[in-house]
This record gives sequence, C-alpha cells and structure tokens, in this order.
Amino acid sequence: METSVGAGLGRRDRKKQQTRSALIVAALRLSLERGLSDTTVEDISAAVDVSSRTFFNYFASRDDALVGDYFANSEDIRARLEAADPGLPLLSALRLAVTPSIERMHEERELWFLRMQVICKNPSLMPRLLARNAAAEEAITAAVAARTGSAADSGFPALVTAVAGAAYRTAVTRWALCAGARQLDELVDEAFAAVATGLTQPAHL
Repeated sequence: METSVGAGLGRRDRKKQQTRSALIVAALRLSLERGLSDTTVEDISAAVDVSSRTFFNYFASRDDALVGDYFANSEDIRARLEAADPGLPLLSALRLAVTPSIERMHEERELWFLRMQVICKNPSLMPRLLARNAAAEEAITAAVAARTGSAADSGFPALVTAVAGAAYRTAVTRWALCAGARQLDELVDEAFAAVATGLTQPAHL
C-alpha cells in the first residue's frame, strides 16, 4: 500500500515523498500489530530502512506520522465556498466545498482505512488529528463569516464550521470502519442531510 505521489515532481522530491509515505504506512501497521505504546520511532525507521534522524526530517513525533489531515487543501475548500452560488444553502455550499477532500481521501482510501483503525483503537490520537485541522477550520470559519455577513463577534460561523466538521469526521469514520462498503461521498451527504434537518430523530429509530 502506498499513498499517492504527486505527478510532475522531480526525482528528488518524488523520493522524499515516497520515503514519507513509507514511514506513515510503517507507523500505522506497526501500531496495529504491536499496539501504540510498543511502537517507537526506532521501530518505524527500521521498518523503512532509514535512520531515526531521517524520520525526524519528516515528522516531529511518532504520533505526527500516524494522524492525517481531513482538510489538507484548506485553501481550495475556502475558495470553493467563496465561489459557491450565493443562493445555495450554507450547508450545501459547505458540502460542495469539501469535494476535493473527499476525492483525495478516496484516492488514499487504503491508507485512511488503516489510519482510522489506529485512531479508533487509540482515542488519545484524536485531539492531535483535530489540532492538525485547526488552521483549515479557521479558514473555513472566515469564509462562512464572509458568506453570511456575520458580525465580528458572532459565534455562528465557528459553530457552523464545528458542526460541519463533526459531520464530516463521523462520515469518514463510518467509511473507514466499513472498509469502503459504502462510498464516502454518500456518507458525507447523509451526515450533512441529518444536520440540515436539525438532527431530528429518524422515524425508524
């Protein structure tokens, strides 16, 4: 299993990206096989046949190699939200804006399936994952504020972003734990639709 490697990169950059990807996969696999507490930077580095020093060229810690980023392309998300039809409901515009993230995660689905298994078994990793997305959520909040004309002291944009982010994370977790038996975009649509109803309990529950 490999993460996607960007096209158009020079040989040196491709090699660096391949090493980074290999370290991520090794960290995740070893954490599942041995448990998080028994997986060290030295173990991960040895599995890829690089030094621990090389590991720290890519990651600040073991946990940084384990967690990913739901919204790595935050500027793309913000641009899509800002460009969305003003007449589109806010949640629909947000759903449209996260399309690039859904596509990227689908391309890296095997990696994300593995990553979410590790995170679900080790909830202590979730705060780090959320922290990795803090900058992206700040950018999205600013775009929501601009779109809605919210006052500077309004909590509405941050609340909308937080709720949408939670809906997205729920969909990703479900997608990963069922190993793609359902499509990620379908699960995201379902989660956003539930939020749009005001989280009214479905009749069949």
